[in-house]
Amino acid sequence: MGEFMTVGAADAVAEGATAAFDVEGTQIGIARVDGRLYAFSDVCTHQGCSLSAGGDLSGTEITCECHGSMFAIDSGAVLDGPAARPIDTYPAREVDGQIQIEV
Repeated sequence: MGEFMTVGAADAVAEGATAAFDVEGTQIGIARVDGRLYAFSDVCTHQGCSLSAGGDLSGTEITCECHGSMFAIDSGAVLDGPAARPIDTYPAREVDGQIQIEV
């Protein structure tokens, strides 16, 4: 089990929205859905586009704007290609107004 680290202010991610944070050189996307935080690799496994920068979030599914790959942000699973590999996901929480992820 890893340690939780603070990545940014909780108010940086509105309900139904995503934001990207640089976590030790890795782009991590954070989404807030129904009040819950989800953390995931912000890089589409198809061709490396940012998922949070222009992706379409619908519930716990995010669609990459580049080629339409769809992922589950709660499990990382590929829901629709052309991506064939899942994205990484991380436990996330809000503590004292800060977003923390387990790394």
